[in-house]
Amino acid sequence: MSDHEKLVDMASSARLSGSLSQTYSGSGSDSYSSVVYDDRNFLQRTWDSFKPINLEDDGVDTSKMTEMEKSIYATSRHPLARRLKARHLQMIAIGGSIGTGLFVGSGYALAMGGPAGVLLAYVLVGYSLFAVVMALGEMSVQFPVSGSFNAFFSRFVDPAWGFTLGLLYSISWLVSFPSELVACSLTISYWNDRINPAVWVAIFLVVISSINLFGVKGYGEVEFTLSIIKVLAVVGFIIAGICIICGVGDQGYIGGRYWHNPGAFNHGFKGVCSAFISAAFSFGGVELVALAASETANPRKALPRATKQVFWRISLFYVTTAVVIGCLVPYTDERLLNGSSSEDITASPFVIAINNGGINVLPDIMNAVILVAVVSVGSSSVYGCSRSLASLAVQGLLPKCIGYIDRNGRPLVAILITNAFGLLGFLASSENQGEVFTWFFSVCSLAAFFTWIAICFTHLRFRWALNAQGRTTDEVIFVSPLGIWGSLLGMIILILIVIGEIWVSIWPIGSPADAEQFFKNCLSMPVIIVLCLGFKAYKGTLNQWLIPLAEIDLDTGRREIDVEELKQEIAEDRARLASKSFLYRLYRFWC
Repeated sequence: MSDHEKLVDMASSARLSGSLSQTYSGSGSDSYSSVVYDDRNFLQRTWDSFKPINLEDDGVDTSKMTEMEKSIYATSRHPLARRLKARHLQMIAIGGSIGTGLFVGSGYALAMGGPAGVLLAYVLVGYSLFAVVMALGEMSVQFPVSGSFNAFFSRFVDPAWGFTLGLLYSISWLVSFPSELVACSLTISYWNDRINPAVWVAIFLVVISSINLFGVKGYGEVEFTLSIIKVLAVVGFIIAGICIICGVGDQGYIGGRYWHNPGAFNHGFKGVCSAFISAAFSFGGVELVALAASETANPRKALPRATKQVFWRISLFYVTTAVVIGCLVPYTDERLLNGSSSEDITASPFVIAINNGGINVLPDIMNAVILVAVVSVGSSSVYGCSRSLASLAVQGLLPKCIGYIDRNGRPLVAILITNAFGLLGFLASSENQGEVFTWFFSVCSLAAFFTWIAICFTHLRFRWALNAQGRTTDEVIFVSPLGIWGSLLGMIILILIVIGEIWVSIWPIGSPADAEQFFKNCLSMPVIIVLCLGFKAYKGTLNQWLIPLAEIDLDTGRREIDVEELKQEIAEDRARLASKSFLYRLYRFWC
């Protein structure tokens, strides 16, 4: 083919993909670059970008495949755009889900459990979530497929798991989105409460919806920027908090005063259980880093490093913060109890601590940071929900139209469904919005816990399947440093937290047994049972609850198909690392 013909062919490709330009490089001394401009105007390119993506036929006959094989094959080819870079993934891992759970919800945890209860909760929950992310990272690097863990549930355990937990996980983000919009309006009211909150809900709904319509790269850039702001704010608060503890400010030297008076624990073991639950919700969204694996340019390199950053996020942003706020705010402070809604910004222990320290400017800055965090989590809600819904659709577990992908790699229908659900944010102007959202959240109250438990169990199933099929971790690109024992212990901790939630829901602190409170907190349990049994009955698979280990597909969806070649590459990488100094190996273990 002549150079002219090549350029003509490239121009056609550019028009099909909607690209603005392409570069062609010849061989030898004739190498050159040539830019081919798309002859469509901006409105035409924008309109065409919403058209369905055209997938090339790879010649694979799916007519004789089982439903499971079709599902695995479909998720491996789901054409989400691979435009996230390593830096995007790093910041999503470090600060992606830092939001009202930490900034406001930690105040409620402090009020319920006391400073020691909060610290114990963040340490144990932090460990279990680190185990979850490591397990998920191992599987996502090996199989960077659409929907990540939703697809893994169906693939390594049973399709009923994928449908039930995937649907509840999506619903939890659906409910979270309008709730974050309400939180945005309440945050603004910190400065101006004369404007109808519905106005701010409308503004932030447009902003967050627009972010996700720019595609995954737009989401990645915005999340990268907002995460930097959140990380700097938390680090700044920790530094300011340590200064106040040591005597800077109106209170003089504080030290561990509040650990002695009013005390380290509150409400006994029930208080600790409540702190565990609140702490777990503060970690919500840690799994997003793996959900983004299929939209990352090089998950083999970027994802292992990103998942390791979760350790530092847990240590610095949660555990250290728990120590600081426990020293700065007594659990008897009545303002903390307002944090039960996770929306009243005045209940933030960050704001309370700075106000108590007599620093006049910082509360406004901290409130602005909380607003940034709320917008970030709202954007993540649209991202997480849309990708989960699209994954369920491509697996055949939801209507096929929900899995629609446009030419920019956006799951357009799923994004529109999530944005439409955001209209519930206008309940902010209603007097009963708190009660409405309480019952909405009850449907998916324990969804995050069951999702994390299922991830750990799925990781165990993946490892057991390798062993059952005579294969080893020599072909696993990224091996979780915690191994199967880390996943097992993490799963046990999370199960105990769920049991604690059930206990304090049936017998609330300071109250007799309360059936209504139980259903407000744990309605998701009967919903999960009904959805799972209903799916099994519909599919006629009530006689099989787990896919046999010998039948689990360990190959489809891998970007490296040649197992022997992959083993050789992994062995070379490990040998190269082993030749480095101890300090370098230690650094790479944690970073």
